[in-house]
Amino acid sequence: MSDASPAREEMLGRVRSAVAGADRSPVTVPRGYRATGPVDVGLFAERVADYRATVVRCSLAEVPDRIAQALVGRDRVLVPEGFAWPVPGSVPDDGLANADLDGLDAVVTAATVGIAATGTIVLSHGPGEGRRALTLVPDVHVCVVREDQVVADVPDAVAMLDPARPTTWVSGPSATSDIELDRVEGVHGPRTLHVILAG
Repeated sequence: MSDASPAREEMLGRVRSAVAGADRSPVTVPRGYRATGPVDVGLFAERVADYRATVVRCSLAEVPDRIAQALVGRDRVLVPEGFAWPVPGSVPDDGLANADLDGLDAVVTAATVGIAATGTIVLSHGPGEGRRALTLVPDVHVCVVREDQVVADVPDAVAMLDPARPTTWVSGPSATSDIELDRVEGVHGPRTLHVILAG
């Protein structure tokens, strides 16, 4: 230490003396403050709609019909392996290049979790969700979220995710307001998001 800072040395000496006998074992920080209230599936639907996404609520048995309604007029639809509901005439993902994905009309996926407080859908790209490019390149994304997958807040969602898996967090259709604060959709992802909330 420099001789030019005796006040600093005196202060650090006092700190060292004060902590000399202190317990240096790790401290467990309680995280009970992260506990959230009950899950509000209606709030999730409301928040998703706030992002200009289409939200349809239905029973699990009605999911195929709701998917078909969301895909009217769209012929080339990709469905990832492991998707739980039938989508007649769908294109399988056999490693399509991004240019091929761009030529599709839509993609239909499942989700890992939905977050009520933010209206966010999280995909961890397991069975029925496909690889990341599938949900980022086609212009239309139809996503099925079961009501039992909706959690109250972000910490609840993070607790359900595998940190070793890639995730995509979707909060409405792709949009930006970077240029003169005008909202432009579809710049870096699907222009249209249909959410089928089933339970």
